[in-house]
Amino acid sequence: MEQIAAGRAVLGLELGSTRIKAVLIGDDYTPLASGDYQWENRLENGIWTYSLDNVWKGVQGAYAALKADVKSRYGLTLTRLGGIGISAMMHGYLAFDKNDRLLVPFRTWRNTMTGDAAAELSELFGFNIPQRWSIAHLRQAILNKEEHIPQIAFLTTLAGYVHWQLTGEKVLGTGDASGMFPLKDSKYNEEFLQKFDALGGCAPLRGLLPRIVAAGEDAGMLSEKGAKLLDPTGDLQPGIPFAPPEGDAGTGMVATNCVSPCTGNVSAGTSVFAMIVLERPLSRMYPQIDLVTTPDGRPVAMVHCNNCTGDINAWAGLLQGFADAIGMSADPGTVYTALFRAAMRGTPDCGGILNINYLSGEPLTDLTAGRPLLARLPDAQLTFENFARALVCSSMVTLRLGMQLLSREHVRVERLLGHGGLFKTPGTAQQLLAAALEAPVSVMETAGEGGPWGMALLAAYRVQRNEDETLEEFLNERVFKHAETIVCTPNEVDMRGFDAYCSRFEQALVMERAAVQTMPE
Repeated sequence: MEQIAAGRAVLGLELGSTRIKAVLIGDDYTPLASGDYQWENRLENGIWTYSLDNVWKGVQGAYAALKADVKSRYGLTLTRLGGIGISAMMHGYLAFDKNDRLLVPFRTWRNTMTGDAAAELSELFGFNIPQRWSIAHLRQAILNKEEHIPQIAFLTTLAGYVHWQLTGEKVLGTGDASGMFPLKDSKYNEEFLQKFDALGGCAPLRGLLPRIVAAGEDAGMLSEKGAKLLDPTGDLQPGIPFAPPEGDAGTGMVATNCVSPCTGNVSAGTSVFAMIVLERPLSRMYPQIDLVTTPDGRPVAMVHCNNCTGDINAWAGLLQGFADAIGMSADPGTVYTALFRAAMRGTPDCGGILNINYLSGEPLTDLTAGRPLLARLPDAQLTFENFARALVCSSMVTLRLGMQLLSREHVRVERLLGHGGLFKTPGTAQQLLAAALEAPVSVMETAGEGGPWGMALLAAYRVQRNEDETLEEFLNERVFKHAETIVCTPNEVDMRGFDAYCSRFEQALVMERAAVQTMPE
């Protein structure tokens, strides 16, 4: 209570795909209070988007819920903070004119409409440019001769946008910047900038991109305008120092203490991605693997899959509706727990049931759109347990396909941690992920907190670090020194079962492609 009253508590706020969450941490880096706001992207005119009005409704809603939690727990009104950090979904396209007007609706990471640009830039740079990256969106808009291109004065990510509005600073953390445009030595790659500008079509790129700020460095202060924007009641006071805004991949690495070479984490929510900190470069370019960085600039191999828990969420909603219909109402948490626990009792190969969880396109398997499918063999063992296991296995099978490429590169991983919503039910998804990746998977007690807590840690690093104290040292010596983890080691039965399921899934992708063609939106 005293640290809140004294204004030392630190806030991390993350805009995820389905939830905006705020976490307040204290002097020992454990959560003191939290608040969230549920939201969903919309498919408008073939583009996955969120409106900026909803962004602010959600940010204010999450902060208000956190503020109410502080009042309920401690009897205090939140007025001062030691530091703030904003994180959000990486990549995407937010383009503004010289009057700070949004030129086209926000295009999120989920869109798979930049294939031509991504291929062109990857060949031009000799460096993989995924469809999600901001530079791919910009180049595709140029190729499409979109009318707004000559008006662009500033490009940023969602985290960069919220940070800008709260502080007035057009900056970006190193990790998030590495998902806009390739970096070299924690700066935009000068050679690639020149090659892009030589293509023509827009103003010089360097002048459009946010300034990069390293983890722990000054990224501005909460302005008077920003204080009123975050807390319209007027209770929150301006002048609070901000950490550089980061992407959800960077906050996931921090939340799992995976910023050192040979460490990695799997972040599993609406999307799923693995971040492996490299000790040496890969031998060649892979279109399935992003090369990004940690918040402090170390090279990272990122295996990103657009689809993870979205289909599970849809089926959980159906099961909850069935429970309501038979008079056995259950809250969502009960439904999810039952589903995940049932999955662990299912047949290792899911008993002949196959689920393809693609709500949207999946570049890793070369699909530009998604159609969720559930199929079964005529003699399949159609039980709730096998159905549940198929849902959970499908959420991680595409990740496995990408991770196999890193295995062939002999990328060393000494520690692999999972975090995010998929791991909230202890020992279920974690055990199946270990089987999928054929490696031990650890989960910390904070696995469900994920990115918002990681962003709060980056904000704490910004205001508390000693001179020359690295992020790795800060996390190892201050935050995680006594952290406990639960380790799941894969067993042979689960691994063989997942192998069989994965083979069936790969063969069935021809069915998925046919569904995309025959079921137009």
